[in-house]
Amino acid sequence: MAINLSKGQKIDLTKTNPGLSKITVGLGWDTNKYDGGKDFDLDVSVFLADANGKVTRESNFIFFNNRQNENGSVVHTGDNRTGEGEGDDEQIQIDLASVPADVEKIAFTITIYEAEHRNQNFGQVSRSYVRIVNEVNNEELIRFDLGEDFSIETGVVVGELYRHAGEWKFSAIGSGYKDGLAGLTRDYGLQ
Repeated sequence: MAINLSKGQKIDLTKTNPGLSKITVGLGWDTNKYDGGKDFDLDVSVFLADANGKVTRESNFIFFNNRQNENGSVVHTGDNRTGEGEGDDEQIQIDLASVPADVEKIAFTITIYEAEHRNQNFGQVSRSYVRIVNEVNNEELIRFDLGEDFSIETGVVVGELYRHAGEWKFSAIGSGYKDGLAGLTRDYGLQ
């Protein structure tokens, strides 16, 4: 049974699940009925950061146009342009045992494509979540529902996997960005 997290909560992932290596991180959302007449396209991006919280190589910025890191240990399964339907809208597959040693943190973010041009923000998005599933048996281990805390933000850091004492832990972040992907890439050290 999945453990439901609250914003700011941290939980051990690999210590309480011995042998866990291959996981799927699923992210999902819905858009509210009134959206100004333009389609919503939300995108998941993943930042593989070092101990300083910075991405040191462009290949460690995973998104719809760069779907995996150099060794293939983190793979974006594809862009969902509508977010319609049940279940995860986008997924990231991770082989924890193969993540390069210099990667200390894996941050999962959702941004709204062309948010400013389309006059869209996370106040118009509902039922956002992230969940971690054991790929071997399809068991949902962790779930974090973001809630409706956002208004003008166009990007959100949903959560982070991070190394601690040789184990992987997960932190439920839920932190919004008013300047979307531009702000996220800047804060993670990319131009």
